[in-house]
Amino acid sequence: MGNNAPILITGAAKRIGLFCAKKLHQQYPVIITYRTETPAIDTLRSAGIICLHADFSSQSGIQNFITQLKETTTSLRAVIHNASSWLSEDTVEDPAALMQSMLQVHVHAPYQINLACADMLIAEQPAQCDIIHITDYMTEAGSPSHIAYAASKAALENMAMSFAKKMAPQVKVNAIAPSLILFDEHASTAYQEKTLKKSVFGLEPGEVEIEQAIQFILKSKYMTGRVLRLEGGRHLPGER
Repeated sequence: MGNNAPILITGAAKRIGLFCAKKLHQQYPVIITYRTETPAIDTLRSAGIICLHADFSSQSGIQNFITQLKETTTSLRAVIHNASSWLSEDTVEDPAALMQSMLQVHVHAPYQINLACADMLIAEQPAQCDIIHITDYMTEAGSPSHIAYAASKAALENMAMSFAKKMAPQVKVNAIAPSLILFDEHASTAYQEKTLKKSVFGLEPGEVEIEQAIQFILKSKYMTGRVLRLEGGRHLPGER
């Protein structure tokens, strides 16, 4: 491992976060957060990855995690905000509670973690360090079925720009905004076919697309306050 300071990845117990944790651990020490104990967590621990339980749905949960993190390490190479909650207005009875829940996970937690980690990132000088916000294609397009989710991810994306100004030049802060990367294992064939038609490529790129974007940002010495949009050309006009 070429760098002794760890990379923190929130919400890395499954899917894309899990894949990225394993890949990045080939080069860096890695710390991940998880909300639910699963067999994958045991696998990560066995590989030498530090796994910290964290529940970002409450203020006490955020603060407890920050305390744990500071007891675990004094420096960080990067912070990757991957923790996410995907809920729709169609599935809840209390829209106000839904909005608060989305803001709690996608805005309050990253905001406080960034502030708390500033000294740990700057401790790695003279090398540049990174904060990466994983947002969503919906921040640009909106969503009639996931209004609170899209709005909270848009706030997370905007926050990357503010932190980029605040923490330069020691820390680069960027965002990655994906659309379809990996279908859920329960996604129906009809849903998959409909979703694939939304991009000009019509494919499911897989977790490696996010991991490669992270690697690009980590290696860059000049990019900050920007958004990498990984959406297969969904923004292009015209019928598909």
